[in-house]
Amino acid sequence: MSVLAPLRHTPFRLLMAGRTISALGNSFAPIALAFAVLDLTGSASDLGLVVGVRTVVNVVFLLFGGVLADRLPKHLLMVGSSLAAAVSQAAVAGLVLTHSATIPLLICLSAVNGMAGAVAMPTSMAILPQTVPEQVRQQANAINRLSLNSAAIIGAPVAGVVVAAVGPGWGIAVDAATFVLAALSFSLLRTPRPAETGKAERPHIFADLLTGWSEFRSRTWLWVVVAGFCVLNAAWGGSLVVLGPVVADQSFGRRGWGFVLAAQTAGMLLGGLLAMRLRLRRLLYFGVFACLFMALPPLVLGVYPHLWLLIVAALAAGLMLEQFGIAWETTMQEHVPPDKLARVYSYDMVGSFVAIPVGEIAIGPISQAAGLEPTLIGAAVLIALAVFGMLSSRDVRTLPHKLPEPAAGTVEESVA
Repeated sequence: MSVLAPLRHTPFRLLMAGRTISALGNSFAPIALAFAVLDLTGSASDLGLVVGVRTVVNVVFLLFGGVLADRLPKHLLMVGSSLAAAVSQAAVAGLVLTHSATIPLLICLSAVNGMAGAVAMPTSMAILPQTVPEQVRQQANAINRLSLNSAAIIGAPVAGVVVAAVGPGWGIAVDAATFVLAALSFSLLRTPRPAETGKAERPHIFADLLTGWSEFRSRTWLWVVVAGFCVLNAAWGGSLVVLGPVVADQSFGRRGWGFVLAAQTAGMLLGGLLAMRLRLRRLLYFGVFACLFMALPPLVLGVYPHLWLLIVAALAAGLMLEQFGIAWETTMQEHVPPDKLARVYSYDMVGSFVAIPVGEIAIGPISQAAGLEPTLIGAAVLIALAVFGMLSSRDVRTLPHKLPEPAAGTVEESVA
């Protein structure tokens, strides 16, 4: 079976086109917004508030986004959420370019963007298995992530150059434009609706939420990994999203930070190529173990923030993080019923993301009190502890993966 087999399916190609276009623009957003806030106030705490509020709102609305995705046509939800994101980012760009931005305004627009993302995230995850046959899902997940990472690897260094040359406002404007183009692609996407189970009449929205919760909590491997990523993401978000630009401004510069982020996405690109061909009986176990490498970038930032060492650390972290990402998406699609998948994805995202704003908002004051180096080293330690906590679960270590029939050119692997 060809690793490119998913590309034979038109719905998959349209999905990839829309997601890749928006990912290209989104590679500008973290760099541009971070330096827009730093140019405005110079405060890591203010930056943490702006990005943290977006995450809070995103988490609050994710569960309802998952219910909507299981009830309504997914391609229409993706069109609507893309247009809403385009409007919010265009407003941010206009404020920054006209020097009218204030922290309260940026916080409000970040909240709107977070609501749009709360619909888009579970919808885009749940629609992918509807675009390809079951036997090529792992390859489809790998190609999906490869396309997103390819866009990011192109966009991140360009964003660093644009922000350094003409200012962050133009970087955010690029993000807004790509959301419009993505909406056009999603408007052409059509997929078969999954077969309805149970009563023809849909239950109340809160009954749908309870059904999703029941599916989520009944799988130990699922909630253990989500709990681990709750801690891991808080440490990662605070150290990389908030303190990373601060360290860059104090040492190797904004353009260099763009190349660090590009190295991470380059590692993810290479990781996707590797994961596409691996055949592992314990796919989730391998993916979780690979997350240990995520501790490297914050550790290097804290101990010795040399540009080339950071690039190597980010490359390794990205390569191994991608093993988890593809393993996780494939495992979810394999073990969760398709008509409940978006709701389970939304519980996954809420649990994984709920502590991110805590990390993003708290890490500024913590670093001011304890110092940048101890704070970043502490974040690296937290990441490692979270991974070991996930690996302590027998269900995570032993959950089987349904291997497809071996194909020529694949790498045969097994985990005893």
